[in-house]
Amino acid sequence: MAARIEELDTGLVIVDHALTPIQQRNLERDWQAKVLDRTGLILEIFGRRARTREGSLQVELAHLMFQRSRLVRSWTHLERQRGGFGFLGGPGETQIETDRRLLRDRIEKIRSELEKVTRTRTLHRSGRAKVPYPVVAIVGYTNAGKSTLFNRLTGAGVLSQDQVFATLDPTMRELQLDSGRRIILSDTVGFISDLPTMLVAAFRATLEEVVAADVILHVRDISHPETEAQRLDVEQVLADLLDTDATAPIVEIWNKIDLVDDAAMETINAARQQAINLGAPPILTSAVTGQGLDDLCRHVDDIIGRGDVTLRIILPAAAGKLRHWLHENATVLSAEVCDDNTGASELEVRVSKVKHGQLLHRLEALGLTAAH
Repeated sequence: MAARIEELDTGLVIVDHALTPIQQRNLERDWQAKVLDRTGLILEIFGRRARTREGSLQVELAHLMFQRSRLVRSWTHLERQRGGFGFLGGPGETQIETDRRLLRDRIEKIRSELEKVTRTRTLHRSGRAKVPYPVVAIVGYTNAGKSTLFNRLTGAGVLSQDQVFATLDPTMRELQLDSGRRIILSDTVGFISDLPTMLVAAFRATLEEVVAADVILHVRDISHPETEAQRLDVEQVLADLLDTDATAPIVEIWNKIDLVDDAAMETINAARQQAINLGAPPILTSAVTGQGLDDLCRHVDDIIGRGDVTLRIILPAAAGKLRHWLHENATVLSAEVCDDNTGASELEVRVSKVKHGQLLHRLEALGLTAAH
Protein backbone atom coordinates (compact mmCIF):
# COMPACT_ATOMS: atom_id res chain seq x y z
CA MET A 1 0.00 0.00 0.00
CA ALA A 2 2.79 2.42 0.89
CA ALA A 3 4.46 1.83 -2.48
CA ARG A 4 1.16 2.32 -4.34
CA ILE A 5 0.41 5.52 -2.41
CA GLU A 6 3.89 6.88 -3.17
CA GLU A 7 3.57 5.92 -6.85
CA LEU A 8 0.27 7.83 -7.19
CA ASP A 9 1.55 10.76 -5.09
CA THR A 10 -1.55 10.38 -2.91
CA GLY A 11 -2.19 13.00 -0.25
CA LEU A 12 -5.31 11.47 1.29
CA VAL A 13 -6.27 7.85 1.95
CA ILE A 14 -9.85 7.01 2.98
CA VAL A 15 -10.43 3.77 4.89
CA ASP A 16 -13.99 2.40 4.74
CA HIS A 17 -13.88 1.31 8.38
CA ALA A 18 -13.59 2.84 11.83
CA LEU A 19 -9.98 3.35 12.91
CA THR A 20 -8.67 3.80 16.42
CA PRO A 21 -6.51 6.90 17.00
CA ILE A 22 -3.37 4.75 17.21
CA GLN A 23 -4.22 2.91 13.98
CA GLN A 24 -4.74 6.22 12.22
CA ARG A 25 -1.44 7.59 13.53
CA ASN A 26 0.49 4.46 12.51
CA LEU A 27 -1.01 4.41 9.01
CA GLU A 28 -0.23 8.10 8.48
CA ARG A 29 3.35 7.50 9.63
CA ASP A 30 3.87 4.47 7.38
CA TRP A 31 2.04 5.82 4.33
CA GLN A 32 3.22 9.45 4.66
CA ALA A 33 -0.30 10.65 3.81
CA LYS A 34 -3.35 11.95 5.61
CA VAL A 35 -5.68 9.07 6.62
CA LEU A 36 -9.44 9.49 7.09
CA ASP A 37 -11.69 6.71 8.37
CA ARG A 38 -15.39 6.17 7.64
CA THR A 39 -16.60 8.28 10.56
CA GLY A 40 -14.20 11.11 9.71
CA LEU A 41 -15.36 11.14 6.09
CA ILE A 42 -19.05 11.27 7.05
CA LEU A 43 -18.28 14.14 9.43
CA GLU A 44 -16.48 16.03 6.67
CA ILE A 45 -19.48 15.61 4.35
CA PHE A 46 -21.88 16.64 7.12
CA GLY A 47 -19.79 19.75 7.75
CA ARG A 48 -20.16 20.86 4.12
CA ARG A 49 -23.91 20.12 3.92
CA ALA A 50 -25.19 21.81 7.09
CA ARG A 51 -27.13 24.97 6.26
CA THR A 52 -28.95 26.13 9.40
CA ARG A 53 -27.62 27.11 12.81
CA GLU A 54 -29.07 23.91 14.28
CA GLY A 55 -27.45 21.72 11.63
CA SER A 56 -24.08 23.41 12.15
CA LEU A 57 -24.31 22.87 15.91
CA GLN A 58 -25.14 19.20 15.47
CA VAL A 59 -22.25 18.66 13.09
CA GLU A 60 -19.83 20.53 15.39
CA LEU A 61 -20.96 18.45 18.37
CA ALA A 62 -20.34 15.22 16.46
CA HIS A 63 -16.94 16.55 15.32
CA LEU A 64 -15.90 17.42 18.88
CA MET A 65 -17.03 14.05 20.23
CA PHE A 66 -14.94 12.43 17.51
CA GLN A 67 -11.92 14.64 18.22
CA ARG A 68 -12.15 13.94 21.95
CA SER A 69 -11.64 10.24 21.26
CA ARG A 70 -8.57 11.13 19.16
CA LEU A 71 -6.79 12.88 22.05
CA VAL A 72 -5.38 9.62 23.41
CA ARG A 73 -1.77 9.12 22.36
CA SER A 74 -2.67 10.26 18.88
CA TRP A 75 -0.36 13.24 18.64
CA THR A 76 2.83 13.20 20.74
CA HIS A 77 3.17 17.01 20.69
CA LEU A 78 0.14 17.19 22.98
CA GLU A 79 2.06 15.52 25.81
CA ARG A 80 4.41 18.38 26.63
CA GLN A 81 3.73 20.21 29.90
CA ARG A 82 3.24 23.85 30.72
CA GLY A 83 4.89 25.39 33.78
CA GLY A 84 3.28 24.89 37.19
CA PHE A 85 2.00 27.54 39.58
CA GLY A 86 3.62 28.66 42.85
CA PHE A 87 7.29 28.96 43.88
CA LEU A 88 7.79 25.22 43.97
CA GLY A 89 6.90 24.86 40.28
CA GLY A 90 5.72 21.27 40.05
CA PRO A 91 3.97 19.56 37.16
CA GLY A 92 1.72 21.88 35.19
CA GLU A 93 -1.23 21.15 32.96
CA THR A 94 -0.19 19.15 29.89
CA GLN A 95 -1.27 20.34 26.46
CA ILE A 96 -3.47 17.25 26.07
CA GLU A 97 -5.27 18.07 29.36
CA THR A 98 -5.81 21.66 28.20
CA ASP A 99 -7.26 20.48 24.90
CA ARG A 100 -9.53 18.00 26.69
CA ARG A 101 -10.79 20.74 28.98
CA LEU A 102 -11.46 23.12 26.06
CA LEU A 103 -13.25 20.37 24.17
CA ARG A 104 -15.34 19.47 27.22
CA ASP A 105 -16.37 23.09 27.77
CA ARG A 106 -17.33 23.57 24.11
CA ILE A 107 -19.29 20.28 24.04
CA GLU A 108 -21.30 21.33 27.11
CA LYS A 109 -22.04 24.73 25.54
CA ILE A 110 -23.29 23.15 22.29
CA ARG A 111 -25.41 20.63 24.17
CA SER A 112 -26.99 23.47 26.11
CA GLU A 113 -27.83 25.30 22.87
CA LEU A 114 -29.25 22.13 21.30
CA GLU A 115 -31.47 21.59 24.35
CA LYS A 116 -33.02 24.97 23.58
CA VAL A 117 -33.61 23.78 20.01
CA THR A 118 -35.27 20.63 21.31
CA ARG A 119 -37.52 22.65 23.61
CA THR A 120 -38.48 24.90 20.69
CA ARG A 121 -39.33 21.86 18.57
CA THR A 122 -41.47 20.50 21.39
CA LEU A 123 -43.37 23.79 21.55
CA HIS A 124 -43.87 23.73 17.77
CA ARG A 125 -45.16 20.15 17.96
CA SER A 126 -47.56 20.99 20.79
CA GLY A 127 -48.78 23.94 18.70
CA ARG A 128 -49.39 21.65 15.72
CA ALA A 129 -51.17 19.16 17.97
CA LYS A 130 -53.79 21.81 18.68
CA VAL A 131 -54.54 22.22 14.97
CA PRO A 132 -53.87 19.24 14.53
CA TYR A 133 -52.48 18.25 11.17
CA PRO A 134 -51.14 14.70 10.84
CA VAL A 135 -47.36 14.58 10.39
CA VAL A 136 -46.02 12.41 7.57
CA ALA A 137 -42.24 11.88 7.83
CA ILE A 138 -40.09 10.92 4.85
CA VAL A 139 -37.16 8.66 5.76
CA GLY A 140 -34.76 6.54 3.74
CA TYR A 141 -31.20 5.77 2.81
CA THR A 142 -29.12 8.74 1.79
CA ASN A 143 -29.57 9.72 -1.87
CA ALA A 144 -32.80 7.68 -2.22
CA GLY A 145 -34.65 10.72 -3.61
CA LYS A 146 -36.40 11.94 -0.45
CA SER A 147 -35.89 15.66 -1.06
CA THR A 148 -36.85 15.36 -4.74
CA LEU A 149 -40.07 13.64 -3.68
CA PHE A 150 -40.64 16.29 -0.99
CA ASN A 151 -40.16 19.09 -3.53
CA ARG A 152 -42.42 17.43 -6.09
CA LEU A 153 -45.25 17.11 -3.58
CA THR A 154 -44.94 20.49 -1.88
CA GLY A 155 -43.02 22.74 -4.28
CA ALA A 156 -40.72 23.60 -1.38
CA GLY A 157 -37.48 24.06 -3.31
CA VAL A 158 -35.37 22.07 -0.82
CA LEU A 159 -31.83 21.31 -1.99
CA SER A 160 -31.94 17.98 -3.83
CA GLN A 161 -28.81 16.71 -5.55
CA ASP A 162 -27.34 13.38 -6.60
CA GLN A 163 -25.07 13.22 -3.57
CA VAL A 164 -25.05 11.73 -0.10
CA PHE A 165 -26.39 13.77 2.83
CA ALA A 166 -27.70 16.63 0.68
CA THR A 167 -30.29 17.16 3.45
CA LEU A 168 -29.18 17.60 7.06
CA ASP A 169 -31.69 20.18 8.26
CA PRO A 170 -35.31 19.10 8.72
CA THR A 171 -37.84 20.86 6.52
CA MET A 172 -41.60 20.80 7.05
CA ARG A 173 -44.34 21.95 4.70
CA GLU A 174 -48.12 21.79 4.68
CA LEU A 175 -49.71 19.69 1.94
CA GLN A 176 -53.40 19.51 1.04
CA LEU A 177 -54.58 16.13 -0.27
CA ASP A 178 -57.36 15.63 -2.83
CA SER A 179 -59.86 14.91 -0.06
CA GLY A 180 -59.22 18.37 1.36
CA ARG A 181 -57.31 16.92 4.32
CA ARG A 182 -54.19 18.85 5.29
CA ILE A 183 -51.01 17.15 6.43
CA ILE A 184 -47.52 18.26 7.43
CA LEU A 185 -44.80 16.63 5.33
CA SER A 186 -41.36 16.38 6.95
CA ASP A 187 -38.08 15.80 5.07
CA THR A 188 -35.32 14.26 7.22
CA VAL A 189 -31.61 13.44 7.15
CA GLY A 190 -30.71 10.34 5.15
CA PHE A 191 -29.56 7.15 6.85
CA ILE A 192 -26.48 5.11 5.98
CA SER A 193 -25.12 1.70 6.92
CA ASP A 194 -22.97 1.55 10.07
CA LEU A 195 -23.95 5.11 10.96
CA PRO A 196 -21.68 6.12 13.87
CA THR A 197 -23.55 6.30 17.16
CA MET A 198 -22.26 9.81 17.88
CA LEU A 199 -23.90 11.05 14.68
CA VAL A 200 -27.24 9.53 15.58
CA ALA A 201 -27.01 11.13 19.03
CA ALA A 202 -26.10 14.50 17.50
CA PHE A 203 -29.02 14.40 15.06
CA ARG A 204 -31.60 13.13 17.53
CA ALA A 205 -33.38 16.51 17.51
CA THR A 206 -33.72 16.21 13.74
CA LEU A 207 -35.05 12.67 13.99
CA GLU A 208 -37.62 13.49 16.67
CA GLU A 209 -40.06 14.35 13.88
CA VAL A 210 -39.88 10.73 12.73
CA VAL A 211 -40.69 9.40 16.20
CA ALA A 212 -43.71 11.70 16.52
CA ALA A 213 -45.02 11.06 12.97
CA ASP A 214 -48.47 9.68 12.24
CA VAL A 215 -47.24 7.98 9.03
CA ILE A 216 -43.66 7.16 7.97
CA LEU A 217 -42.81 7.03 4.26
CA HIS A 218 -39.73 4.87 3.71
CA VAL A 219 -38.30 5.98 0.36
CA ARG A 220 -36.10 3.39 -1.37
CA ASP A 221 -33.96 3.79 -4.46
CA ILE A 222 -35.33 0.69 -6.20
CA SER A 223 -32.83 1.09 -9.06
CA HIS A 224 -29.84 0.71 -6.73
CA PRO A 225 -28.15 -2.72 -6.77
CA GLU A 226 -27.93 -2.65 -2.95
CA THR A 227 -31.54 -1.55 -2.39
CA GLU A 228 -32.40 -4.55 -0.20
CA ALA A 229 -29.36 -4.02 2.04
CA GLN A 230 -30.23 -0.32 2.29
CA ARG A 231 -33.77 -1.23 3.36
CA LEU A 232 -32.41 -3.36 6.20
CA ASP A 233 -30.07 -0.56 7.30
CA VAL A 234 -32.91 1.97 7.49
CA GLU A 235 -35.16 -0.44 9.37
CA GLN A 236 -32.32 -1.13 11.81
CA VAL A 237 -31.90 2.59 12.54
CA LEU A 238 -35.65 3.04 13.01
CA ALA A 239 -35.98 0.02 15.29
CA ASP A 240 -32.85 0.32 17.44
CA LEU A 241 -31.69 3.89 17.50
CA LEU A 242 -34.97 5.79 17.41
CA ASP A 243 -36.73 3.47 19.86
CA THR A 244 -39.83 3.32 17.70
CA ASP A 245 -42.31 0.59 18.52
CA ALA A 246 -43.84 0.65 15.03
CA THR A 247 -46.88 2.57 16.31
CA ALA A 248 -46.95 4.64 13.12
CA PRO A 249 -47.66 2.75 9.88
CA ILE A 250 -44.64 2.56 7.57
CA VAL A 251 -45.27 2.74 3.82
CA GLU A 252 -42.48 1.73 1.44
CA ILE A 253 -42.00 4.02 -1.57
CA TRP A 254 -40.09 2.30 -4.37
CA ASN A 255 -38.61 5.37 -6.03
CA LYS A 256 -36.58 6.00 -9.22
CA ILE A 257 -38.53 3.53 -11.37
CA ASP A 258 -37.68 5.80 -14.33
CA LEU A 259 -34.12 4.43 -14.07
CA VAL A 260 -35.18 0.76 -14.23
CA ASP A 261 -35.10 -1.26 -17.47
CA ASP A 262 -37.86 -3.65 -18.58
CA ALA A 263 -36.13 -6.81 -17.31
CA ALA A 264 -35.58 -5.35 -13.84
CA MET A 265 -39.15 -4.02 -13.84
CA GLU A 266 -40.51 -7.57 -14.12
CA THR A 267 -38.54 -8.58 -11.03
CA ILE A 268 -39.76 -5.47 -9.18
CA ASN A 269 -43.39 -6.16 -10.06
CA ALA A 270 -43.07 -9.75 -8.83
CA ALA A 271 -41.57 -8.54 -5.54
CA ARG A 272 -44.32 -5.94 -5.22
CA GLN A 273 -47.00 -8.59 -5.68
CA GLN A 274 -45.44 -10.63 -2.87
CA ALA A 275 -45.52 -7.55 -0.61
CA ILE A 276 -49.17 -6.94 -1.53
CA ASN A 277 -50.01 -10.53 -0.58
CA LEU A 278 -48.41 -9.86 2.82
CA GLY A 279 -50.63 -6.81 3.31
CA ALA A 280 -47.91 -4.16 2.86
CA PRO A 281 -48.27 -2.79 -0.68
CA PRO A 282 -45.33 -0.59 -1.75
CA ILE A 283 -45.98 2.43 -3.99
CA LEU A 284 -43.96 2.65 -7.22
CA THR A 285 -42.91 6.24 -7.92
CA SER A 286 -40.56 8.46 -9.85
CA ALA A 287 -40.07 11.73 -8.02
CA VAL A 288 -38.43 13.16 -11.15
CA THR A 289 -41.28 12.42 -13.60
CA GLY A 290 -44.12 12.47 -11.06
CA GLN A 291 -45.21 8.91 -11.87
CA GLY A 292 -47.09 7.23 -9.01
CA LEU A 293 -47.35 10.33 -6.81
CA ASP A 294 -51.15 10.48 -7.13
CA ASP A 295 -51.33 6.86 -5.90
CA LEU A 296 -49.01 7.78 -3.02
CA CYS A 297 -51.17 10.72 -1.92
CA ARG A 298 -54.36 8.61 -2.09
CA HIS A 299 -52.72 5.86 -0.05
CA VAL A 300 -51.57 8.32 2.64
CA ASP A 301 -55.05 9.87 2.62
CA ASP A 302 -56.65 6.45 3.19
CA ILE A 303 -54.31 5.62 6.09
CA ILE A 304 -54.85 8.94 7.88
CA GLY A 305 -58.59 8.79 7.27
CA ARG A 306 -59.13 5.40 8.91
CA GLY A 307 -60.36 6.99 12.12
CA ASP A 308 -62.50 9.66 10.47
CA VAL A 309 -66.18 10.05 11.33
CA THR A 310 -68.84 11.07 8.76
CA LEU A 311 -71.79 13.10 10.08
CA ARG A 312 -74.93 14.78 8.71
CA ILE A 313 -75.78 18.13 10.29
CA ILE A 314 -78.73 20.50 9.85
CA LEU A 315 -77.11 23.91 10.13
CA PRO A 316 -79.30 27.01 10.69
CA ALA A 317 -78.64 30.09 8.58
CA ALA A 318 -77.49 31.95 11.72
CA ALA A 319 -74.74 29.41 12.49
CA GLY A 320 -72.22 31.05 10.20
CA LYS A 321 -69.40 30.77 12.76
CA LEU A 322 -69.84 27.00 13.00
CA ARG A 323 -70.01 26.72 9.20
CA HIS A 324 -66.68 28.54 8.98
CA TRP A 325 -65.19 26.21 11.64
CA LEU A 326 -66.35 23.16 9.66
CA HIS A 327 -64.67 24.38 6.48
CA GLU A 328 -61.45 25.04 8.39
CA ASN A 329 -61.31 21.87 10.51
CA ALA A 330 -63.30 19.22 8.63
CA THR A 331 -64.05 18.16 5.07
CA VAL A 332 -67.49 19.24 3.83
CA LEU A 333 -68.54 16.43 1.47
CA SER A 334 -71.87 17.96 0.44
CA ALA A 335 -74.11 20.92 1.32
CA GLU A 336 -77.76 21.30 0.30
CA VAL A 337 -80.25 24.04 1.23
CA CYS A 338 -83.27 22.63 3.11
CA ASP A 339 -86.81 23.00 1.67
CA ASP A 340 -88.31 24.60 4.81
CA ASN A 341 -87.61 28.18 3.67
CA THR A 342 -85.57 28.88 6.81
CA GLY A 343 -82.24 29.16 5.03
CA ALA A 344 -80.94 26.11 6.89
CA SER A 345 -78.54 23.71 5.14
CA GLU A 346 -77.95 19.99 5.42
CA LEU A 347 -74.23 19.26 5.46
CA GLU A 348 -72.40 15.97 5.20
CA VAL A 349 -68.97 16.37 6.81
CA ARG A 350 -66.01 14.15 7.50
CA VAL A 351 -64.05 14.92 10.66
CA SER A 352 -61.03 13.35 12.35
CA LYS A 353 -61.35 11.55 15.68
CA VAL A 354 -59.59 14.38 17.47
CA LYS A 355 -61.85 17.06 15.97
CA HIS A 356 -65.00 14.94 16.46
CA GLY A 357 -65.19 15.74 20.17
CA GLN A 358 -64.69 19.46 19.51
CA LEU A 359 -67.48 19.43 16.91
CA LEU A 360 -69.93 17.69 19.27
CA HIS A 361 -69.13 20.28 21.95
CA ARG A 362 -69.84 23.15 19.52
CA LEU A 363 -73.09 21.53 18.35
CA GLU A 364 -74.22 21.04 21.94
CA ALA A 365 -73.54 24.72 22.73
CA LEU A 366 -75.89 25.69 19.86
CA GLY A 367 -78.51 23.10 20.76
CA LEU A 368 -77.86 21.13 17.57
CA THR A 369 -77.33 17.43 16.94
CA ALA A 370 -75.58 15.33 14.32
CA ALA A 371 -76.55 12.02 12.73
CA HIS A 372 -73.94 9.38 11.85
